[in-house]
Amino acid sequence: MIHLSMDLEKTKTFLLEILKMNAEPKSLDWLALQKEKIGEDTSYMKFYLAFGMASRYFKKNLMDLSETKIQKAKTLVEGFSPESWDQLQTARSYLLLHFGIADASAWVDAINKLFETADMHEQQSLYAALPLMPFREEMVERAVEGLRTNIASVFDAIALDNPYPSQYMEERAWNQMVLKAVFMQRPLYRIQGADKRANPTLAKILVDFAHERWAAGRKVMPELWRFVGPYLDIQNFGDIEKVIHSSDPLEKNAALLACHQSGFVPANSLLKQFPKVQREIQQGELTWEKIGREFENLSRPQ
Repeated sequence: MIHLSMDLEKTKTFLLEILKMNAEPKSLDWLALQKEKIGEDTSYMKFYLAFGMASRYFKKNLMDLSETKIQKAKTLVEGFSPESWDQLQTARSYLLLHFGIADASAWVDAINKLFETADMHEQQSLYAALPLMPFREEMVERAVEGLRTNIASVFDAIALDNPYPSQYMEERAWNQMVLKAVFMQRPLYRIQGADKRANPTLAKILVDFAHERWAAGRKVMPELWRFVGPYLDIQNFGDIEKVIHSSDPLEKNAALLACHQSGFVPANSLLKQFPKVQREIQQGELTWEKIGREFENLSRPQ
């Protein structure tokens, strides 16, 4: 508990530091006052009120952070990526961390009540702050519940640029999250822990999904093959061969990158037939992030 308390204090200090670099002085004065009120309150009401009222004092502008601050965030909480946060959710997270810690059940009950009444942006802030919360393991059920949403910004707050799912979710929940991200065409390269949490069950689920898409005459997003590559075998190798012979260069490169991930001998042999692409992979010029960014740019409405 002492170590956790120290981590929380460092995170509070960091959030305030980056807010001071982005927010207006009058907004910071209001935040300091609310922090004191929350600390003195034995009920939840002052925290709830401050959390809601923060939208009057902080903007939804993305945080402007130096590379030094971005790297410092990762030393506080592994995978913490505040560069995708806005001022308002940063302020709300700061208030959240000042909400008194009594015991796990009381704290989780209070936060769950806030989730249930929160608007879209409030939910986005809460889900993005999951890796900073004091009782993280107790929030898994809430995170899994949140993934059922069809609101992209709320789903993204959990699934993208967030270390929480890869660190705390069980395999079934993780697999469902990745499948839904594919279905919703979200940028998979922003899912943290993607390679670490790849598993054969997920690979099979995604191959079956690809078959359904193809049967309906639709394409499959190239990043899907990232989760299949480590589990290529005689049963699904024909699917990779099909994608490699696609007329779409992005799909072709994704399939070859999947072959590079594989220990399956036919996949390695197939990759050698494309020495230019193999060289780009080996030199770090062709990566899943590059493929994901290119696909994301191509998918944006013109």
